[in-house]
Amino acid sequence: MNERRRRASSRIGTAGPALAVATALGLATLTGCSTGSAAAGDPGRFQVVASFYPMAFLAERIGGGHVDVTTLTSPGQEPHDLEISPRQIGRLEQSDAVLYLKGLQPNVDDAVAQSPVRAKIDAASLTTLEQHGNEVGGHAAGHDTHEGEESGGKDPHIWLDPVRYAQVAEGVGRAFEKADPDHAADYRKNTAALVRKLDALNTRFEDGLAHTDTKVFGTTHAAFGYLAERYGLTEEAINGLDPESEPSAARIRDLQRMAEADGVTTVFYETLVSGRTAKTVADDGGLRTDVLDPLEGITSKSRGTDYFSVQEANLKALQRALGAK
Repeated sequence: MNERRRRASSRIGTAGPALAVATALGLATLTGCSTGSAAAGDPGRFQVVASFYPMAFLAERIGGGHVDVTTLTSPGQEPHDLEISPRQIGRLEQSDAVLYLKGLQPNVDDAVAQSPVRAKIDAASLTTLEQHGNEVGGHAAGHDTHEGEESGGKDPHIWLDPVRYAQVAEGVGRAFEKADPDHAADYRKNTAALVRKLDALNTRFEDGLAHTDTKVFGTTHAAFGYLAERYGLTEEAINGLDPESEPSAARIRDLQRMAEADGVTTVFYETLVSGRTAKTVADDGGLRTDVLDPLEGITSKSRGTDYFSVQEANLKALQRALGAK
């Protein structure tokens, strides 16, 4: 299973110290500062490197006891701007598989493209991605184009839609079966169990958001477009797909007008990015603030310990904000 690791060690040993030094220098040039976990895994298990929490969660649930999962993005670290350390790249190159979401983390995309890993599993290729901007969902078509609104791009936040996330899980399961056929039956069984749980979560969202006073909610970061579309809601985001972008004054005024017109009660912020802008907009418009977690990482501030418990907390927060009956 870890034949690549043995081959790599053999090549370095044969070629001598010059190659080892050149390799280290090349890695340092590629990556910049060091972040994330880089500990060597259990060589007896299928080695998987996951780019950030939603990918690691899939790998752990599907792989079970057969996999050793290393996550490149540390808990509490904002994943969009991750820079990979040389040690992490070394770990990546020695792995049996890498699970990532192309388009979310450019440094990960570059490292994966240059790595010799045979099983490169791109979650974005296992479902469909859509163009999203600041405003997404069923009510969005009723609004004119707003000054200062971000035109958007391919939205990578597919894991927040349980249906799309289940599609990704099925693809990951198939990839694990192919890459590690000795444990294919267990991967298939674990994938089926995970998909059933995601289907049940989807049903709870459908039922819990079917009857509400309003269908519009505000956020600081346009991460919830797929979730909004899935359940007939509209997300109005202060910022676009980049959580660190600064909204224009025109965009903030526009949001305040729409909040009044659409009965918006709450501006949501998230745990890994400052909520200062959300609180300013809320104070100016007489709105409440609350947390809607994009599940890019689990920390002590998260309203749950894993994907499912945090999504249940997100559902309750949306029900409060939208006036669910």
